[in-house]
Amino acid sequence: MSAERHVLILGGTTEARRLAAELAADPALRVTSSLAGRVAEPRLPAGEVRIGGFGGPGGLARWLREQQVDALIDATHPFAGTISFHAAEAAADAHVPLLALRRPGWVAGPGDRWTSVASLDEAARALPALGERVFLTTGRMGLAAFAHLEDMWFLMRSVDAPEPPVPPRMEVLLERGPFTLEGERELVRRHRVEVLVTKDSGGSAVAAKLVAAREAGVPVVVVRRPPVPTGVPEAAGPEEAVGWVRSVLG
Repeated sequence: MSAERHVLILGGTTEARRLAAELAADPALRVTSSLAGRVAEPRLPAGEVRIGGFGGPGGLARWLREQQVDALIDATHPFAGTISFHAAEAAADAHVPLLALRRPGWVAGPGDRWTSVASLDEAARALPALGERVFLTTGRMGLAAFAHLEDMWFLMRSVDAPEPPVPPRMEVLLERGPFTLEGERELVRRHRVEVLVTKDSGGSAVAAKLVAAREAGVPVVVVRRPPVPTGVPEAAGPEEAVGWVRSVLG
């Protein structure tokens, strides 16, 4: 592999940080991670870091050309919105190879009581029939979908404090994962949780809450992932992504 081949990682996830650490250890690579800037104090990955948006697919394509990027990896959160489509468009425009690093989604097992929904609004509509004490783990964005549920109590967990509109009866836990199974069991017990709401983020870092809910007989409302671009090669983990980088850069 020739010197100073440039890899851009659209990151912010645990897998993105692991990938950046593995690639940055190679002296033949220049590794840049781009973070959206939605978390006040993000965990910074190895290598170079830029924070903030690119200004749409056109801005990203321009950045790819100006910074002479040789490979682009979309390792954003499964619910990051439109960035995956912007990445696909920009990569095609700039003629840069693109890989999507996507952790596998969760699959319900024996004993799970899951309700699958397409959006936070649909999750809110499902709640009254499932329970009154809600453990909400969908992040601080989008709480407006639950703000009208005045008769329900919410335990909300996120890295940064939420901004209104939010449910009127809500307790906030400012915590950063990963979380242990024992801790999740205690949380469900102590707060008398009757229903859990989560997004299908996948991976093992947040799966403990699903196990704790199953053990306690607590129903779970799971928000399905949004659509992603078609035709983009995918890797399920950082090791597979490293192999792809080596194969495309030669």
